[in-house]
Amino acid sequence: MFTTFIGTPQSLTGGSVNGNARGTSVLPSTESSETSVRPPPKPKRPQVARACDWCRVHRVKCDNSLPCKNCHNRGGRCSNRNSSEARALAQAYREVDRLKQKVSELEEQLREERNASKATSLSNITSDPSSQISAKDSSPLDLNHTLDSTNTKRCTKKSWDGIHTSTAYSRHKSWYGPLSLFYFINRMNGYLTSVFQQLHQDEQIQFNSAAKYFPTPNCNRPSAGQDLSSEEPSKATSSGEFLTPTEEEYFLNLFWQSYHSSLLVLNELDFKEHYRSLWATPGKPRNPSALADIVIAISMQYGMAGIPRNGTRASSDVDADDPTVAGRWYYRRCQSLLTGELESPTISTLQCQILSVIYLCCASFQNTAHSTLALAVRTAQMLGLHSEPAEAVPHAEQEMRKRLYWSLYTVESKTCMKLGRPFSLSLSSTLCSLPSDDHATAMLAGSNFAPLGENVTWLSYNLHNTKLVLAARAVYTALCDKYSDVYDGDKGGTIYDDLEALERYANILATEIKTLDIWAQNLPPALKTKRANDGVALSTDHSPLVVERFAPLWLQRQRLLLELLYHNLSMNLYRPFITFPSASTSLSPPPSTLVTQSHANSAANHAMAITHIMHQMLSETDILCGWHEAFQWQWNAALTLAGYLFAYPSSATTGTARQAVDRAVAVFEIFGRSFAAANSAAAVMRDLATKADFVASRTGDGQLQMPAHAGGGINPSGNNGGMTRTSNEEYTALQSMLAVDTGFSLDPSHGLEMLWSTMGNVPDEWGYNFQL
Repeated sequence: MFTTFIGTPQSLTGGSVNGNARGTSVLPSTESSETSVRPPPKPKRPQVARACDWCRVHRVKCDNSLPCKNCHNRGGRCSNRNSSEARALAQAYREVDRLKQKVSELEEQLREERNASKATSLSNITSDPSSQISAKDSSPLDLNHTLDSTNTKRCTKKSWDGIHTSTAYSRHKSWYGPLSLFYFINRMNGYLTSVFQQLHQDEQIQFNSAAKYFPTPNCNRPSAGQDLSSEEPSKATSSGEFLTPTEEEYFLNLFWQSYHSSLLVLNELDFKEHYRSLWATPGKPRNPSALADIVIAISMQYGMAGIPRNGTRASSDVDADDPTVAGRWYYRRCQSLLTGELESPTISTLQCQILSVIYLCCASFQNTAHSTLALAVRTAQMLGLHSEPAEAVPHAEQEMRKRLYWSLYTVESKTCMKLGRPFSLSLSSTLCSLPSDDHATAMLAGSNFAPLGENVTWLSYNLHNTKLVLAARAVYTALCDKYSDVYDGDKGGTIYDDLEALERYANILATEIKTLDIWAQNLPPALKTKRANDGVALSTDHSPLVVERFAPLWLQRQRLLLELLYHNLSMNLYRPFITFPSASTSLSPPPSTLVTQSHANSAANHAMAITHIMHQMLSETDILCGWHEAFQWQWNAALTLAGYLFAYPSSATTGTARQAVDRAVAVFEIFGRSFAAANSAAAVMRDLATKADFVASRTGDGQLQMPAHAGGGINPSGNNGGMTRTSNEEYTALQSMLAVDTGFSLDPSHGLEMLWSTMGNVPDEWGYNFQL
């Protein structure tokens, strides 16, 4: 047996050199000996949270002294500019909490300041010594009176008041602004009443329309004591009043050929797919759809107006079969279906409302159209169309939303400018950009129309039509806003009592109207109708239009509608400066009114341009046949020409304007082959032309005497019943004639025949015609 012993080196055991060399084990040293030999711990180096700027740049140790030792030794400035920066996550959290606390403190201070400001303002109102009302014992009525009086003191500028006149079936009067056609009619009637010393009422210079004969587009006259809301709802859904599927298809196709290219509120492919889905069961009636109904209604209204009516004698009486109210049952069913969508509207709801406005305007239900417009505006805002579409929305849908909103904006602006009423939509609340008209967008719009040029598509009409209305609206707004800056009302009720102020007002228009000139210059040539004999497009040189022979119908109509709208808007802006003569201008030398006279001539020139275009197009083509808006533009132009003839019976433009009136009558006669309102308009213009000739003849030989009130003054009530008499005998004679029957009819269908028996040298055909 062998045993192996392992020895421990002496250097490790610390034993004596004389110890046992036979490999015996050595015990380790005790704990006390290890403690005695351990070195003492080193002192901890002081830590610095952040070195100063100089030490950090030079990468030397810094201390917590201020200044630090290094900066003190070198005699420099010790600074730490970024000491508040968060260098760790915990510091960042603390910094965020500190900033939140600071924001809360500042918001609280702001609220206190606002409350103090409101309290001070209210204290100033209630402590006004002129009101003698204290906040302690004042009643709510007293406080309201004080606030009203305060606002009255601030609003010291003179406003341009409109008129109240009756334009519908009811005798109730509506308000129309000073730039509207109805205001101009009131001025013209005031002048005629003074000159002829006979009664002229506004209702007599209004053509017969469905709105004159019926209270609603349903064409039902309520019996005595019956409410309009009590009409039988069952009749609206009678199957006999609606079309067959084939007939519906015909009128739907008519819509794509007419309104679709000028009123871009529908996607053709989407609508056709929607319409097909309505025929769920073969052989059964289609499912109800408000959108399909209103499209059919507006197409029937247009289509029936282009078909001559049966009968040899042209009638001026509007009945329930008149084309202006064709499709009324579809319209009514559409409105009934829309009632259930008002709380949760969709894009289709807004499309129906816009098309309903067009239907009502063509039927001359102006106030109903204006009310429907207000509803459409609120619907668009509910849908958020006034804001820019989200980027996540597909491009085609983005552009559709833009076209829909700006179509509404355009229709609302045109309607409000026509009626002279405030706008509901404004650019200040509009964040949506104008729609695009590039080729890629046109391809996604749902219709197949050929491109018109490198940068012009079928969508370009919509874009430039919107820009035209925006330009005209800017001029219109400037005129309304600057009226009080020009005229303070010290010489009469309106600016027409102060010709110098009117001239200053005309200078404002001369500057603002350049916006429309810029639009005309920037309009692409592809959207302009060429003129013959080197004539200029969109001008008033009365040169004939050159209709492109092989251009598609939708393009020809787009070009004509743009030019007619341009002339119509320009005429409306110039027309307020047609000034009727007064006694003051004949007794004393009038001030220089060259700009005012120039604007009056411009109004007549634009009216003649509309008349020449309408007469040529209706005589040679079918492009505008049945287009109700074009008929209304012609009516607007015709009355402007009539007013110009009365105001300036011997000017250089009078002869040309008189010939244009005859052309306007011819235009109405062409329209009158289809609907009665045009025949009524022709009758009104014939009467006005006869009276204009009489005024011109009396002015030419010096026999016409201008009464003291012959300035075309405005009666805010719309009733020009005030008459000037030269003797008590003539006044008594007129009263005896009126006493025949105080309830005589003033139905405008009887024309403009007046009470001429007390006035000498008057044609016999001017005898007054009334019903007993």
